[in-house]
Amino acid sequence: MTIASPDCSLPKPDRSEPDSSALRPLLAVAALIVALTALRLTYASLIDLRTDEAYYWTWSKENVLSFLDHPPMIAWFIRFGTAIFGDTNLGVRFAGILAMLVMQLLLADIVRRVTHDWRAVIVVVLLPEAALYYGLLMAKVSPDVAMIPFATAMVWALIRLWESQDARWWLAAGAFGGLALLSKFTAVMLIPAVLAFALVPDWRERWLRSPYPWAAALIAAALFSPVLIWNAGHDWASFRFQFVRATATHGWSLRTVGDFIGLQFGLVGFISFPVVLSALVITASRGYRRRDAVAILLSTCVLLPFCYFFWRSLTLRVGDTWPMFMWPIGFAAAAINIVMLRREGRTGMVKSAVWWSAAAIVTGIAFVVGVFVYYVATPFNFIGKNDPIGGEAGFEQVVSRAEAELQKTGATWIATTDYRTYAMLRWFFAGRVPVIQINERGRYIGFHDPGMNLIKGHPGLYVGREPDNFSTNPLWAFTTATREPLERVERSWRGIVADTYALEKLTGWTPELSPPPDSPLYGWRMLAGDVQMPQYVAALSLHCIFDLSPTTVCPLSPCGRGLG
Repeated sequence: MTIASPDCSLPKPDRSEPDSSALRPLLAVAALIVALTALRLTYASLIDLRTDEAYYWTWSKENVLSFLDHPPMIAWFIRFGTAIFGDTNLGVRFAGILAMLVMQLLLADIVRRVTHDWRAVIVVVLLPEAALYYGLLMAKVSPDVAMIPFATAMVWALIRLWESQDARWWLAAGAFGGLALLSKFTAVMLIPAVLAFALVPDWRERWLRSPYPWAAALIAAALFSPVLIWNAGHDWASFRFQFVRATATHGWSLRTVGDFIGLQFGLVGFISFPVVLSALVITASRGYRRRDAVAILLSTCVLLPFCYFFWRSLTLRVGDTWPMFMWPIGFAAAAINIVMLRREGRTGMVKSAVWWSAAAIVTGIAFVVGVFVYYVATPFNFIGKNDPIGGEAGFEQVVSRAEAELQKTGATWIATTDYRTYAMLRWFFAGRVPVIQINERGRYIGFHDPGMNLIKGHPGLYVGREPDNFSTNPLWAFTTATREPLERVERSWRGIVADTYALEKLTGWTPELSPPPDSPLYGWRMLAGDVQMPQYVAALSLHCIFDLSPTTVCPLSPCGRGLG
């Protein structure tokens, strides 16, 4: 079977199928992947949940179509894992471990089908192991972890389409694309690559006339429909919530650019990042010059989102996980590029690409293992408060003091004003005590009753992180609560204090689970919190906050109707 179709210009493959001489390295690679998977399982079991992970775990306990922050796939992933391992660290993170393995299998098959070179397959399964995010931190669940296998599967289906010329593969690509969108909105960034794949090569007229690409788009929309239905019934809240980042205006900042580039070096690999990026540039040049469908697809899936994130980093801090959906496709492009360079007779570039890829894999895996040892087996804290894991650890210290105050004061429920604190308290108390975030109630649309029979008419315990302590916030004026300060609790990790929390007794008030949208206790905080607002807007916000009328209308509110 010839894998090069008339619609692409890839040279016919010089097939290098595995034989008896290749069996030993293939078995060694398989053993290495098993060992590194065991490492991820150990990490997932031993390291405390981070606050966002606990937040997504709370979603897994709800039966709603979608959520304010993200689509629902991550909640379903967590529900799958906890159904097997219970409400444990491993249970919450187990689906992320599987997502990594599925991603590797898909990448291996993509490279095998395009190159038929087993050495390139080894490269593509080891490059993710050498990247800190995939080799270790995919054990930390997030919507990105849910999206990655589906985004990779969509590209795999399009490679099957190119290989077989069977238009029915469009339907599979549409299904995987819809599931990627059901995981995270940033999957929309892959659409230009799919359009380029279909329209730039010489087969464009065939697909414009075919019903299959249009049917694929309908399948994707149908699978994404739970998010659309939920948002249609809630004033398109998710889209407005996320749109803040896309439209936020900031001054130019070299610091945010440096943060973005530094994160790519750290999470993709100090050597892997430039190796993959240079391979993508070569692949894009080859693809658009020759109208090569595969090269166009792979390079555009990565380079276009990368350019967008780089542009946004000029004025906005780009989140550490935002670009992570695209790099697995870049790993495939890098492995394929080595084979293509060899077939094009570019011997010098082949030697360089092989050497740097090997260096990236060896040093990257060593770095991943070193980070694992640092967090699991050493008592050190070299990063201080900025440690991404330690900065959110030690919450059991707060929980212990909260339990003591619950017994001492007779409080039967816990209040907080931050979704991270809310999530961690729910995780540690595991349903034994009702926990409620009394503000930002727009985050909890459709959530079940947390236990109002234990809240109404009973004293509560407020737990609030400083300096975000709600106790001095004028929004308390919209409640009838009487507050009695109790104590301050420090949360620390390996001798470094990360946060301090205020504990107060609450009486005389029952929080409202579903306040109206114009209530100051309904709206969520803006995502781009460091946006520099014009002075008149800032003045208007202050006016809205300090106006004691509960019906004050504030145009800064996320719902556009009330203070939030």
